[in-house]
Amino acid sequence: MRQILAAAILLAAGLHPAFAADGKLVLYTSQPNTDAQKTTDAFMAKNPGIKVEWVRDGTPKIMAKLRAEIEAGNPQPDVLLISDVVTMEGLKKEGRLLAFKDADTNGIDPALLDKDGTYFSTKLITTGIVYNTKAPFVPASWSDLTKPEAKNLVSMPSPLTSGAAMIHTVTLTENLPQGWDFYAELARNGAQAAGGNGDVLKAVSGGDKLFGMIVDYMPIREKAKGAPVEFVFPKEGVSAVTEPVAILSTAKNPEAAKAFVNFLLSEEGQKLAVTMGYIPARPDAGLPAGYPDRSAIKVLAFDAAGALANDTANKEKFSEVMGQ
Repeated sequence: MRQILAAAILLAAGLHPAFAADGKLVLYTSQPNTDAQKTTDAFMAKNPGIKVEWVRDGTPKIMAKLRAEIEAGNPQPDVLLISDVVTMEGLKKEGRLLAFKDADTNGIDPALLDKDGTYFSTKLITTGIVYNTKAPFVPASWSDLTKPEAKNLVSMPSPLTSGAAMIHTVTLTENLPQGWDFYAELARNGAQAAGGNGDVLKAVSGGDKLFGMIVDYMPIREKAKGAPVEFVFPKEGVSAVTEPVAILSTAKNPEAAKAFVNFLLSEEGQKLAVTMGYIPARPDAGLPAGYPDRSAIKVLAFDAAGALANDTANKEKFSEVMGQ
């Protein structure tokens, strides 16, 4: 009775009742463990009535787990925080996501938001060029990776195993004038596509390769630790994965899930992303150390729905062009 009375008082004041966003919240995420812990700790400090239980793995494994649960008729997560919008587009198409039209998206570029309000980009993790400080030249353009001086010295993650790498590939082929010919030139120049971003960083920082395509935060962090690497945002622009968050249509605690989404999109949540070393979705939240002014970072256009529809064809084309 007291809980109902308290809710009535809060509603009369134009506030949401506290018990509408409490209880257990189950999060499935592809964030690194340290980031996931920081995110959930900050959210629970802001929402002491909510206890977050989180499961962390790479997006493919998280999705395999979720698919198995859906098949069994018992999906566990209330909310997903994963690497890419293509995966979210697939879930949206299947009707697996809950529309949250009233999400607090103030200050976030509408281009980063799903028009139907089913998922929300929380940051920008761009892919540019890393080079070893012993490299024969400083790259400024994607085409620099096809120069004779870079022959057999370029490493990149494989889009056949990495969703983020496939987003990067599709973005470049759709925005660069050369299209797929750019990748054909890379192949002729001996560029190697294998593994993930961590493998690229290891190869370039160790000197086995002198150039690479890689997500921004890895070499920027490693440079700060003393690694002999530099990161470049190429002049043509960069691709980006946006670590979107979404509420499952089967969520057992949708109110807590909505509170979590709003926290990530809030100024406080966005500044938390900056402290972790990421470019926030909200420009007013600032930038991490080591990044240029935001105006110097050009993010290229990407059609998530189109990429989803053409995923198999794009993988086949990449294999054909790169000889894999």
